[in-house]
Amino acid sequence: MNVKNHDTRFEAMEISEIVEENSYTKTYVFKYDLGAKPGQFVMLWVPGVDEKPFSVAYCDSGEFWLTICAVGPCSKAIYEMKVGDRVGIRGPFGTEYDIGEGEHLALVSGGYGAAPMYFVAKEALKKGCKVEFLTGARSEDLLLFEERVAGLGDDVTWHCSTDDGSKGFKGYVTQLLSEVMKDVKLDKIFACGPEVMMKAAGEAAGDVPAYLSMEKYMKCGFGVCGQCAIDDTGDLCCKKGPVMAYDYVKGLSEFGKYHRDAQGKKNEY
Repeated sequence: MNVKNHDTRFEAMEISEIVEENSYTKTYVFKYDLGAKPGQFVMLWVPGVDEKPFSVAYCDSGEFWLTICAVGPCSKAIYEMKVGDRVGIRGPFGTEYDIGEGEHLALVSGGYGAAPMYFVAKEALKKGCKVEFLTGARSEDLLLFEERVAGLGDDVTWHCSTDDGSKGFKGYVTQLLSEVMKDVKLDKIFACGPEVMMKAAGEAAGDVPAYLSMEKYMKCGFGVCGQCAIDDTGDLCCKKGPVMAYDYVKGLSEFGKYHRDAQGKKNEY
């Protein structure tokens, strides 16, 4: 994977626009030339609350987006913010998805993982790629970015799955991937979402190279604190990742089994 030089600059940035995606998720727009690549993340700080990593959902020379679901104290605090409020941003950090010229890609996402995959799709089109955009959620009302993806043109095909069958394929997005692979010859598979889902995507990929956006508890974002060290290897997720090859992660003792919290305690999936 390509790695952008880590940049520890800090900026207090004003929220320029807020788009409500669904009852639990909003996209925050910042008018700033971040220079991020698909797959990279930033550290977002809410004063008096916490600092957390968030994947970049879109970036160009004029603005970047962060799509955030209200699931913890930091994200819930952001969820209550308004246009004009400021947050601290550091980054971008980490590895990016390696998109080759003219490739046929499957982008597999679960939940709000669809947002950073939108960024991947936008950049893939610039390289003449064809994209199968697969996203899954528990129900139709939780699906993200359908209209945005539909607006990308004929070289991007939207596929969706829902656990309850309320829209698209009934079942998991990884089962949908297996169905799509029966009809389409892929060059690469990129996945972003819950780790158990990405493990299943890697297994479904077979001989097709797969790359996953790994999520670990991060504090610094650029390899100083050691919080995101991967068990048995010492590799730091913020530097070796977040985008890593499935061939590497499938051999990790923790992959798809457990994650560590802020205190380093194991929590099984």
